Amino acid sequence: QVQVVESGGGSVQAGGSLRLSCVVSDDAYSRKCIGWFRQAPGKEREGVARIFTYSGTTHYADSVKGRFTISQDNAKNAVYLEMTSLTPEDTGVYYCAEARAPCVMVGALAHKYSYWGQGTQVTVSL
Repeated sequence: QVQVVESGGGSVQAGGSLRLSCVVSDDAYSRKCIGWFRQAPGKEREGVARIFTYSGTTHYADSVKGRFTISQDNAKNAVYLEMTSLTPEDTGVYYCAEARAPCVMVGALAHKYSYWGQGTQVTVSL
């Protein structure tokens, strides 16, 4: 059974930084897309960043380009989201998810990701 576990959320002032971690237990499948999504109250879930574990290729939403960095540590089955220059608009529950497909095939479409973590809250205040 694939498990996805996020950690690292919290509260920070605008301009601050946070690092989210995601551990995915799916050793049986190496060519997968790991995505970070977020959902603010009253809004739809949106894709923030994703990485194709086989090649390390990354993709970012325009709203976070230049501020967020997604990376992986294959030895730890971990994917990280480094978030800098945070604004109140970045507030929400952040989810890590896995799709057993290349990122170019699933993009930021949440319904194409099969395995999800429980989410971690990120709150950015002025």
